[in-house]
Amino acid sequence: MDEKQTQATTEALSSEEFWNRLASCQDQTFYTEKKLPFTYQIRGGEMFVDRRSKSITKATILKAYERVLEDREHVIRGPKKLNCFGAPYVWAVFRELGVVTPQKAERPQTPEDAPQM
Repeated sequence: MDEKQTQATTEALSSEEFWNRLASCQDQTFYTEKKLPFTYQIRGGEMFVDRRSKSITKATILKAYERVLEDREHVIRGPKKLNCFGAPYVWAVFRELGVVTPQKAERPQTPEDAPQM
């Protein structure tokens, strides 16, 4: 499935369909923005990430999912902007499933980039 199909599919999913999609991807390896590998398991209404001692609830994930879908101005551009427990893991899964687009690395400005007078 290409990127456009993934995004179109994701946008059309209800919260329950999205949760089921998360469940179908458990045990796959995902990577946080800091390139830390992790896997997760869905048990009941919770996501258990192998790098955390506490679970991330279904309500937390679905609330973040709804906020991302409603973010028409693309204010949510990274895990910190999700403002939820387990944000680095939630963001990584969202990114891989096409719910959010990857952050663009900002290149530091060099003297050559400065405007010429």
